[in-house]
Amino acid sequence: MNKAKFHLEFNHDKCKGCELCSTFCPKNLISMTGHINNKGYITAVIEHEDECIGCLSCATMCPDGAIAIFKEDE
Repeated sequence: MNKAKFHLEFNHDKCKGCELCSTFCPKNLISMTGHINNKGYITAVIEHEDECIGCLSCATMCPDGAIAIFKEDE
């Protein structure tokens, strides 16, 4: 049986650094990078993406639609 993996893409230009994605990630995989986008916001990234369970909590909670999640089968 193949284990599904998930790939997250953050649109750093849309991210406003609200941290809702990191707050609602049940695995605590999302953090703020220290990278500042062109609007002056610190943006989010995923750490240890291979541990993502694809629950969509981060994308659902993002008020700016800055997160896309893609399922990849091994």
